[in-house]
Amino acid sequence: MLLIKIGGGKDLNLVGIANDLSTLNEKFIIVHGANALRDELVGKLGYQKRIVTSLSGYDSVFSDEHTIDMAMMAYAGLKNKRIVELLQQKGVNAVGLSGLDGKTIQGKRNSGIKVRENGKTLLLRDFSGKPKAINKHLLDLLLDNGYAPVLSVPLIDENNFAINSENDDIIALLQSEYKAEKVISLIEAPGFLLDKNDPSSLVPKMSRAGLEAMEQKVDGRMKRKILALRKLFGEGLPAGEEGNTTVILSDGRTENPIKDALNGKGTIIQ
Repeated sequence: MLLIKIGGGKDLNLVGIANDLSTLNEKFIIVHGANALRDELVGKLGYQKRIVTSLSGYDSVFSDEHTIDMAMMAYAGLKNKRIVELLQQKGVNAVGLSGLDGKTIQGKRNSGIKVRENGKTLLLRDFSGKPKAINKHLLDLLLDNGYAPVLSVPLIDENNFAINSENDDIIALLQSEYKAEKVISLIEAPGFLLDKNDPSSLVPKMSRAGLEAMEQKVDGRMKRKILALRKLFGEGLPAGEEGNTTVILSDGRTENPIKDALNGKGTIIQ
């Protein structure tokens, strides 16, 4: 079993990813982003995206009702179906689902995000939350009958409302259920970079024990990504199985992104 996270950047080679996936002889689940497409739609429709930073220093998109609409359009709509289309063209019988569909990914809405604005501490409540459970029966039904699930936000919360969430957290939840041997995260970079503007600062290998120290060296979205990796290793692996999973952060822009990742290119975390 492979878990594959496809980032939401516009330069990822989706055709190359589909080509590579069509050659695999094992089951896989895809979780994909669509942030570039979402931002494009936001601009065309005249909405304003709001980024908030929590008191603990993690950046996130403030998810109001317009943001959820954009997620349905960009993530669950256009990007999801384009990925399914490409996979079908390569002979992979893919099925695209949002977390809403069949309650595939169930979450709990956040009680609020504490932020500091204009010298004041505010509690902002939006339509965002954390994934808490998956409909494993549904996913297993698909996997066992030759279908490849392609998953996206929005999720469904405890009151059956659509909520936004972090794909890294979704991957961590899926890993806690499936114990995949490899988790591949395809991004718009050669791997984890100490300096995001310097490809030569690639960190080829990283231990899970070193993730906490690495988190202190980065900021913004990468800080949240490292936190999610820590959660994946901390919550996604049962005691005694710490050495069974490898996480690979690899370049999704190459000719063969999946093959490159499986061949050890990028950042390998064990």
